[in-house]
Amino acid sequence: MASAESTIRAGNSKRLDGIDLLRGLAIFFVLMNHVNIRLLLAKVPYLRFLPVQLAHFLVWNGQLGVQMFFVVSGFLITSISLRRWGQLSKVSLRDFYIFRFARIAPLLFLLLAVLSGLHFANVHNFVVTAKTGGLGRALFAALTFHMNVLEARRGYLPGNWDILWSLSVEEMFYLFFPLVCRLFGRGKLFIAILLAFVALGAPGRTLFAHGSEVWSEYCYLGGMEGIALGCLTAIIVSRVHCSRCALWVLGIGGTTIVALSLAFSLQGYSDWLGRTGLNFTVLGLGTCMFIAATTQTQWRSPRILTPLLKIGQYSYEVYLTHMFIVFGLFGLFLDLGKPMRLVPVLFTITIVVAGALGGAVAHLYSEPMNRYLRQKSQSARNLGTGTCERIGSRRLGLVRPEKT
Repeated sequence: MASAESTIRAGNSKRLDGIDLLRGLAIFFVLMNHVNIRLLLAKVPYLRFLPVQLAHFLVWNGQLGVQMFFVVSGFLITSISLRRWGQLSKVSLRDFYIFRFARIAPLLFLLLAVLSGLHFANVHNFVVTAKTGGLGRALFAALTFHMNVLEARRGYLPGNWDILWSLSVEEMFYLFFPLVCRLFGRGKLFIAILLAFVALGAPGRTLFAHGSEVWSEYCYLGGMEGIALGCLTAIIVSRVHCSRCALWVLGIGGTTIVALSLAFSLQGYSDWLGRTGLNFTVLGLGTCMFIAATTQTQWRSPRILTPLLKIGQYSYEVYLTHMFIVFGLFGLFLDLGKPMRLVPVLFTITIVVAGALGGAVAHLYSEPMNRYLRQKSQSARNLGTGTCERIGSRRLGLVRPEKT
């Protein structure tokens, strides 16, 4: 989910606060949801002290948060491709896949190695049972982007594995994205393809799920709808410069739609929007409006939102590592006897520590590896280009062969 470029920069090389804020909100709701699930499984009745509407807003919006991730990811990858190559039809397949690999693979491979070690050590909450296919099947699903399919067929995997379903959706989209760009990036057919993904999102969550609760949440089409919406937003923003009045309408409208979708998600799931799967579509559209407005105005966030911006900057690292913190702190909570008064503390510390861990992993590992792999790829390319030029010059008699 959150595996697109860690940053997209505007013309003045500043981060886009609107993007970081959305990612921060998304990871906040994911963290709250995963702590909530642990508490409910342990039969801690903390929700009885909260109004139903407030409880649903705080701890049951994780799936909607992932949808926001998808939209942001689609916007980022398309915007970066346009900035890097000028036109989508000129996207370099080699460079695109190298950049994706450099950003995603180092932390993903490290995570899979750690999870495999914990599985072999028989650590609680990290063992992949034979019922779900065992460790080998889980590794294969993670590396071939069909963890969502595995879970729909075999049931949920342990928490650290389960979160990889969103990566499967996102990377399956980006596996074909540059190919479609090269073939149809110049014509209207490319827009039509993206619109088709948007149209298929709601049926993918309902009609095509055939009653499967897992597939209705984890299906490819449901997530690709959000990514396609983000791609379309990036294309529109690159071509159309809205007036100040239009940007105000987009910003206020988008903020309102996102806020209402999250605040009244309980009703959104239960009414006709939820039954048709359109509640996610509405949230995606509101997210796109907010992105378009904040991107073109280069909106700067108030300082009070700085914590959300910070955690949003490292959303990929936080997302892939946060379950270690969730399980660790929840285990401590259980050892203390599940004291009800510490439930708010558990939520707060989990968010703070998960954010700190994600930031540390980004600075110390994933970002250095990202730069290293890209530089190595560029060096290899330059070396190959120089060698070809040298051979060509020798054939023309312009360069005397060196003595060996």
